[in-house]
Amino acid sequence: MKLWEKGIPTDKQIEHFTVGNDRELDLVLAKYDALGSIAHAKMLGQIGLLTDSETVSLVLALEEIIKDAENGNFEIEDSFEDVHSKIEYLLTVKLGDAGKKIHTARSRNDQVLVDVNLYLKDVVKELKEQVKSLFDLLMESAEKHQNVLLPGYTHLQIAMPSSFGMWFSAYAETLIDDITMLNAALKIVDQNPLGSAAGYGSSFPINRTFTTQELGFETLKFNSVAAQMSRGKSEKTVAFAMSSVAATLAKFSMDVCLYMSQNFDFITLPSHLTTGSSIMPHKKNPDVFELIRGKCNKIQALPYEITLITNNLPSGYHRDLQLLKEGLFPAIQNLKACLDIAIFAIKDIKVKDNILADPKYNYLFTVDTLNEMVVAGMPFRDAYKAVAEQLENGTFQSPKETKHTHEGSINNLCLDAIKKKMDDSY
Repeated sequence: MKLWEKGIPTDKQIEHFTVGNDRELDLVLAKYDALGSIAHAKMLGQIGLLTDSETVSLVLALEEIIKDAENGNFEIEDSFEDVHSKIEYLLTVKLGDAGKKIHTARSRNDQVLVDVNLYLKDVVKELKEQVKSLFDLLMESAEKHQNVLLPGYTHLQIAMPSSFGMWFSAYAETLIDDITMLNAALKIVDQNPLGSAAGYGSSFPINRTFTTQELGFETLKFNSVAAQMSRGKSEKTVAFAMSSVAATLAKFSMDVCLYMSQNFDFITLPSHLTTGSSIMPHKKNPDVFELIRGKCNKIQALPYEITLITNNLPSGYHRDLQLLKEGLFPAIQNLKACLDIAIFAIKDIKVKDNILADPKYNYLFTVDTLNEMVVAGMPFRDAYKAVAEQLENGTFQSPKETKHTHEGSINNLCLDAIKKKMDDSY
């Protein structure tokens, strides 16, 4: 069944090519398509295009479809083009003419817009919850290990002293920026496009404010053409927010892989979080974090994939837009999985004490030493040269302690302020 069927058969090769894997991808939209249809049916009843009994019957039937979708019992067989055609078929079989009326004042274009916006609203909220859980875990780790020092690097060369408290809370605070991005994406998708039909509205006296309230959207996408043009832009905005989260996860995962290597040896993972080698019995590999890094790097490419699909398309609907689901929907599941496994694994990271006892880290404190000279009255440039001479002739003595007091430094991490910032942003 096709919603645009006119009784003229379509070539099977053309049908296969144009439908693609839409049936499989549309399964995640079934619940949202039914929710949109419930709001639409109630609105049609309100304006007199459906009788009260037809409205009630449609709502009850759609609620059953939602239950089936949530329980994993909803299918889209090969005889249907997409989720919209399957649901309309079910309604027509069950309710007859009332089912045939559900598409009144609606197009597949605004149907899929509503479905995707409702779905992405839920996705963004779920991602925010996961990011907040990861934030809480990182902050807990920062508090627990805030006084354990480790080397800081620039150019991958030993630079200045850092700490595990600084390392964990650095990624925690970075997640606040990712929350800000997710909030922006949520605001973009929290607009109701229903009623824009094929992109130019309808001559029916529909009530778009009613469906906006029914569906829980913050506002309408008022202009019908603007509503249609939001297809692609909504997905890209969410993809950029996802890529922001993914970038944080990928960088953290790279640090874990680096710090776990024997050459750094700052942290360890328990055996149940590592894998071995088929020929080297000593190996304990951080495959989990390598895969997080790889999957998150793929996710960071998603906004550009969407850009290339939608770039320079004129206003109005184009079939190219169907392809957006192919990249976005699997990426959503991958990012959720990466966040879940990161939370699972990070809680078992073991940090090592006395890392800086190794003589190769003595030079971490050169800046602290010259700063003390400056505080004692020596000009900075002279102190810099004096420490450089000590390094050159081998007389430099490392203090092996830190006295950093400014906000956000090793000895003043401002963890409470970071928590408050997250609370204010969340």
